[in-house]
Amino acid sequence: MKLELYSADLSSQLNLAFADQGIRAGFPSPAQDYMGESIDLNHELVHHPATTFYARAVGDSMTGCGIDDGDLLVIDKSIEAQDGDIVVAFIDGEFTLKRVKTDKAANCLWLMPANDQYKPIKVTEDNNFIVWGVLTYNIKRQLRR
Repeated sequence: MKLELYSADLSSQLNLAFADQGIRAGFPSPAQDYMGESIDLNHELVHHPATTFYARAVGDSMTGCGIDDGDLLVIDKSIEAQDGDIVVAFIDGEFTLKRVKTDKAANCLWLMPANDQYKPIKVTEDNNFIVWGVLTYNIKRQLRR
């Protein structure tokens, strides 16, 4: 999976109406006629503005965890990756999006795809490798027209 990277622009606010009581995904509830609350997605999704970037997912190696081609990703470079996190990794000259898996027994790290058509990537001391950032949010487009 490749990425198209964009910096986060927080120079403006866009307060949108917010259904603060939630939207039921089960049985319908009475319509909420009045929504007095508002939400600013920059404030909600970006906790560290100086180190947050957006990226567009390109490819299908992470479809098994709900990340599809074209999804908008929010990535924070200030968060230290932990086992199980989905990260943007730079390995041997290329960026990729994978889940981190530590292997203490083999003294290595694995970059795990979420699609059986792709093989895990073993990371050792011989690789030129850094974790560039940790995925904090995945934004999907639902309207397909």
